[in-house]
Amino acid sequence: MLVGVLGAGNGAGNAVAVPPAPPNPSDAEIDGGRATADARATRVGQLTSEVARAESRLMASRADVETKLEDANKALVDLATATEAATQARADADTAEHAARAASADVEHARTRLDEFAASSYRQGSTVGSLSAYLGARSPRDVLDRAALLNAVADSGLDSLDDIEIARTAKANKDSQARAALAVAAEKQRQATEAKNAADAAMAAAQQAQRAQQAESARLRQDMTRAEQELTQARAQVGGLESQRQRYQDWLAAKEREDAASAAQAMAAPTVDTVNSVAVTAAPAASTVKTVIDRALSQQGVPYAWGGGNANGPTQGIHDGGVADAHGDYNKIGFDCSGLMIYAFAAAGVQLPHYSGYQFEAGRKVPLNQKRPGDMLFWSSGGRIHHVALYIGNDQMVEAPYSGSHVRVTSVRYGGIVSQATRLL
Repeated sequence: MLVGVLGAGNGAGNAVAVPPAPPNPSDAEIDGGRATADARATRVGQLTSEVARAESRLMASRADVETKLEDANKALVDLATATEAATQARADADTAEHAARAASADVEHARTRLDEFAASSYRQGSTVGSLSAYLGARSPRDVLDRAALLNAVADSGLDSLDDIEIARTAKANKDSQARAALAVAAEKQRQATEAKNAADAAMAAAQQAQRAQQAESARLRQDMTRAEQELTQARAQVGGLESQRQRYQDWLAAKEREDAASAAQAMAAPTVDTVNSVAVTAAPAASTVKTVIDRALSQQGVPYAWGGGNANGPTQGIHDGGVADAHGDYNKIGFDCSGLMIYAFAAAGVQLPHYSGYQFEAGRKVPLNQKRPGDMLFWSSGGRIHHVALYIGNDQMVEAPYSGSHVRVTSVRYGGIVSQATRLL
């Protein structure tokens, strides 16, 4: 029974493949990106609140510094006033000292006069109204003059005694006033100095607190700037992942439309190419996909050899005059891509030609997005098929990839893949 036909040298027919599939980020990647962006947005919100509180504390700190500065200014004025008062008090004390010395001189002068009067009276043996004052007189006028002189001397002595007491009292008062004024001035100056020192210390502490608050505010602003940058990056990353997902979905829709068109074209194509047909025996009903896949998987690690492989297993490669020869494929026992397909499907009784282009035409075409395990996948360049692999499920395939390699299992490569798979089973 004929189940497929081939056109000479033409693999993919007239179908035009859509561009290679774009990256398709997983739901976990997108959800993780969104979670990261949300976490960073929360962090930005927290830092914004912290910055606002720090700025409020900074404003309070500035107000405190200004208050302390005014306190220092007041203390400076008070100190200047107290210093001026102390200077004046010292000047008043000096004046009082001079007055006290003058009073002392007056006391000494009065004492001297009193001493002289007492001594004179003693030498003359006379006092005011005494008989000797009259006995020495030569005339009544002389008596009168001598009496007046003695009275004057007596009065002067009494005045001297009064002067001594007045001078002593004045000296004591002035000394007391000077000491009191000086003590008050000294106390005010001490208090003003202490107030100035306290104000300076308070202002220094306030300024230090302000500097610390400024540093904290600056650090928080830097943290917030970094957090905002990280948030922008996270949102951009999420946007990029979502854009990739959208591009992939658009690509998948285009691929499905292309696959549907290709399937319709395949349904309308003749079953036999009368010019150059190759007959392939259909698989018996008892054939299983698992048998074919297991047979292909059993050859993992076998070297790639161009032209190698048949229904019985790996064979020696052949010369190609190029890349394969450069890798010594003609001296290796192994498979090339179509040789591995021949060996795998032979387990199900399916005979395939040793050419990937003919293998593409060997069975029913299905849209690539409907592929299932056991289907053959193809790749083309310039409209000509150049590679084949066996799909084994979970977006994995087994293949003999290229010279210098070996049979392996790998993820399906969508770059350059043909939009249809070939199904034999």
